[in-house]
Amino acid sequence: MTIRTARTVAVTSTALAAGALLALGAPLAASAHVTVTPTETAAGSYSVLTFSVGHGCDGSPTTSLTVDIPDEIESVTPTVNPNWTIEKVADGERTSQVVYTAVTPLADGYRDTIALQMPLPEDAAGTTLEFPVLQTCETGETNWNEPMAEGEAEPEHPAPSITVTEAVAGGHHGGSTDEAAEGEEHEADAAADADSSDTVARVLGIGGLAVGVVGLVVALAARRPRKDA
Repeated sequence: MTIRTARTVAVTSTALAAGALLALGAPLAASAHVTVTPTETAAGSYSVLTFSVGHGCDGSPTTSLTVDIPDEIESVTPTVNPNWTIEKVADGERTSQVVYTAVTPLADGYRDTIALQMPLPEDAAGTTLEFPVLQTCETGETNWNEPMAEGEAEPEHPAPSITVTEAVAGGHHGGSTDEAAEGEEHEADAAADADSSDTVARVLGIGGLAVGVVGLVVALAARRPRKDA
């Protein structure tokens, strides 16, 4: 192998490797944890928390989502989603878990949301409430239950959580129309975030393919015999 041929092989391999990494990294960038929005809300208010899932368990379709309700929450009202059946699991007089079971398993790479309305304690300002979610799939399961520690790296399977802020003067109690609209707005924001992630993933994928094509062009150009002067 000549020096020129070796350089050609090296350039081609590097370009193709970069393209492959970008293309493969795109779906990974689009994949996210099981998340909750909003990430913070006021003490003493009714809040609609929207949980989002857009991936399976190592590629296996999702069959159910079991949300643990913190002890501080006295009641919870699940939002009906026609794609899922709903079961409230009681612990005494309060609901300790809400189980959403998919009517048709949610395929890996497809996104859906579930929403829970609940009153937040008036004395919870400054605290973080965690909502561990057990994601069960056709094959295997993923338990999103690891707490976030301030100043430390994010764990592999972080529990969805919200920060409770100071109470808002004149806050509503009772699920008014304004609060319902606010919940819908949060769901729309979550959808917009997911769309943004999908757009970034597509751009990365296209960029990876473009890098690969450039590598091939450079390789072909380098292999053409040069005419003697």
